[in-house]
Amino acid sequence: MMEIQIQRHGKTVLARAIDGTTVIGRAHDADIRLDDGSCSRKHLKIYRHNEAWFASDMNSSNGTLYNDHRLSEAVTLHDGDTLHIGEHDIVVKFSRPEEYEHTPEMPVRDPGDTPEPAHEPAAQYSSQTCMPMEKIDALKQEIHRLLLEEMDLKHIDLSRLQTEEIRRKATIAVKGIMVRLREKGASGPALDESFLLKDVIDEALGLGPIEQFLDDRSVSEIMVNAKDQIYIEKKGRLEKTDLRFSSDQAVLNVIERIVSPIGRRIDEGSPTVDARLKDGSRVHVIIPPLALKGPTLTIRKFSRIPYTMDDIIAFGSLTDNMAGFLKIAIQARKNIIISGGTGSGKTTLLNVLSGFIREDERILTIEDAAELKLSQPHVVSLEARPPNIEGRGAITIRDLVRNALRMRPDRIVVGECRGGEALDMLQAMNTGHDGSLTTLHANSPRDVLSRLETMVLMSGMELPVKAIREQITSAVDIIVQQTRFKDGVRRISAISEVQGMEGDTIVLQDIFSYETTGMDASGKITGRFTSTGFVPRFIEELRAQHVDVPQEIFR
Repeated sequence: MMEIQIQRHGKTVLARAIDGTTVIGRAHDADIRLDDGSCSRKHLKIYRHNEAWFASDMNSSNGTLYNDHRLSEAVTLHDGDTLHIGEHDIVVKFSRPEEYEHTPEMPVRDPGDTPEPAHEPAAQYSSQTCMPMEKIDALKQEIHRLLLEEMDLKHIDLSRLQTEEIRRKATIAVKGIMVRLREKGASGPALDESFLLKDVIDEALGLGPIEQFLDDRSVSEIMVNAKDQIYIEKKGRLEKTDLRFSSDQAVLNVIERIVSPIGRRIDEGSPTVDARLKDGSRVHVIIPPLALKGPTLTIRKFSRIPYTMDDIIAFGSLTDNMAGFLKIAIQARKNIIISGGTGSGKTTLLNVLSGFIREDERILTIEDAAELKLSQPHVVSLEARPPNIEGRGAITIRDLVRNALRMRPDRIVVGECRGGEALDMLQAMNTGHDGSLTTLHANSPRDVLSRLETMVLMSGMELPVKAIREQITSAVDIIVQQTRFKDGVRRISAISEVQGMEGDTIVLQDIFSYETTGMDASGKITGRFTSTGFVPRFIEELRAQHVDVPQEIFR
């Protein structure tokens, strides 16, 4: 029989005797779960062979240290050995260590093989405590309830007090509550109270367990499907975390903290809300009865440091030649539509392309939720407004586009066209506001044309389809298709020019495209960017004006 002690910051948080194969990791079906960001889903395997014990790393992302050396192959374990994963130390203890002072024959089994079934059921314990998660959640809820009674947080004007001062007062209050609960025997002897304290304070004053992801640049989206189902998109891939809220009410409290400062309400009468955080990150909320599993929260993070063209070239989103062409198109005041699916990076690309606009131009940006960060000095930013509690006072994108035309803009940049504002945008492009940019949802450049027709019809104007297509042809110059591929990588899959009409059909010509060739061993989509060799008409016009345009761009 062997015992392992799991320690965090010098404190033992779990002691367990094992007599068979044991897998340690973040996965729900791991024999011992660690809530540690550095721990892989299946991280470390400890197993027995020929009366000896061994440990092997299961191809984890961050590796395992064995007595301060990186574990590269299966090793024999001895009394007092220490394995290190993230913030956790796993100390090995034998009841009779002299039995294991020799080095036995190594097992034939490949350390990477599927682990044998554990002799004990998977332990649903937090890494910071040796209490079951259900008891920890119940304890958090009780502490939270007592904290609300003691500090009356619902009636504190958080905007008038310093955040640190509120946290200091709440911390003192929670420590007192925990002392009283410990005296009653409610907290358990092995509870890591510093961990519990942080969790309760985060839920009471911050965004709870998801707060840590807001400062992580590698995380682009945070999705709370239910109190115990939190997903993130990290480096383009979705992954489930082992974090959880203590209750549905804790999720609702976080939602209230987000929507209250902007004068919005969330209840059964108004069960959906779009909002944004202070850093500009977009937030969507939907609660029961519409959300069946409990309150649902989705946060699309806003980059605090705007990306540049060099950044997205480095990401593999496009080539230098494509970037050079788009820069020429912006400076030649061509009207550009960026299309793509949800989360494909349309707004990021729009922000990058806006950086090519000259600094002496007056730019008006119009958005549902302000995300664009333009570096030019002469920028007027307008943001749509939803209706108030009585259902009145809404200011739509279309209203703002109409107002923008009276504000003497050199260019209009619309964050996204979704409806009737498309007609106003096309009219603006056709009436002297060249160089305007916008985005819309579509799966291909050809789909963009169909979507524009549909949105113009949504404006309520009864126009013949041919007249709408003529408007589109004379207004739109370039369509840039942004695609998020199955491996999570975002690329420009096509850049096309709108050439004109042939009969009742709008003619499109691809200038650049991305051709997929397959998938590599790691699951990454492989392919290459290609130029069709076609030179857009406006390039010839620029050359006629003696503007130098490198021919190599189109080769």
